[in-house]
Amino acid sequence: MAAAQLAPRLAAHAIHSDYEGGFPSEELNWLREAGLLAAPLHKSLNINYLYDNLLYFSLRTLKHIGRGNLAVGRVYEGHVNALQLVQRFGQPEQLARWAADAEAGHLFGVWNTEAHDGVRLEPLADGRYRMHGSKTFGSGAGHVTRPLITGALPDGGWQMVVLPADQQSPVLDKSFWRPLGMRATASFKVDFTGLELNAEDLLGQPGDYYRQPWFSGGAIRFAAVQLGGAEAVFDETRLFLNQLHRTDDPYQRMRLGELALLVESGNQWLRSAAEHASRPAAIAEPEATVAYANLTRTAIEDICLRVLQLAERCVGARGLLRPLPFERLHRDLTHYLRQPAPDAAIADAGRFVLSEANIPAHALWND
Repeated sequence: MAAAQLAPRLAAHAIHSDYEGGFPSEELNWLREAGLLAAPLHKSLNINYLYDNLLYFSLRTLKHIGRGNLAVGRVYEGHVNALQLVQRFGQPEQLARWAADAEAGHLFGVWNTEAHDGVRLEPLADGRYRMHGSKTFGSGAGHVTRPLITGALPDGGWQMVVLPADQQSPVLDKSFWRPLGMRATASFKVDFTGLELNAEDLLGQPGDYYRQPWFSGGAIRFAAVQLGGAEAVFDETRLFLNQLHRTDDPYQRMRLGELALLVESGNQWLRSAAEHASRPAAIAEPEATVAYANLTRTAIEDICLRVLQLAERCVGARGLLRPLPFERLHRDLTHYLRQPAPDAAIADAGRFVLSEANIPAHALWND
């Protein structure tokens, strides 16, 4: 697959954009050339189920891109998320327009997080809307030309919009993004105050963004990217130990055995998550779908944390020196693992299995 072939090239180039204010522009061009920006578009542009029937292929694509460069994986995951939302909630004429944009190479993203000065949408007399306020963690800011943004309507409704940012440029606060890792994602604070939208730029109905199982169920996308980062750490650890001729050490072998177990466990979680999210009842049983996605994101987070710990012991202080890749991989994966509400996610899965106490464990996740 194209993403698997791109991964080594992405990894070799990652150092060039790993600085505050950096962005992997060249790498995104490679994704364009490989057709990966249009890949999330369903051939029929008619999404009536949770994801397309190639979900596992999509998750593997995300994983391989994350294996190459987690920053590229984060930006691409936002692009995939936005196109899934567009296909799920867009009107036919909107679908045609935004699909053409993706095929032309426009980069999409989803910017929902905000602070006290969040986005508000002011209706104007001519049917247009004026934007006020800002978003934080706007990954790809300055490079994403079709950001999907959420904002509050006067009645409190939470509305999605797609901004043509190549025609109306928001103001970027680059000082916001001083992170431990993922520096190359350009996740700046973005101020939209004064920008105006047409009615056809509004996507779906108020509240659609948080509809389940799509909102929480989408966690399996970022989990796939995270697992790619863990695979990169695993691969680099094996190369490092072979180069140092430390492969006969029994304790290194023990650690590598556990690393192999962890990475393969993550792959099994990813496969099962794709199967569960693609089952016929995925939408009709949103609580089960969300619960399994929450189990998956939790399991893969735990796997990644343990992979980092074991790899550190394998390579020691010497392995954490630049220009070796471990220092960047550890920073990026550690930062990217900090996704919203991890405790609430596993607690919600616990609530679900308690509510289904009459179903035996072997049948809990099966139709």
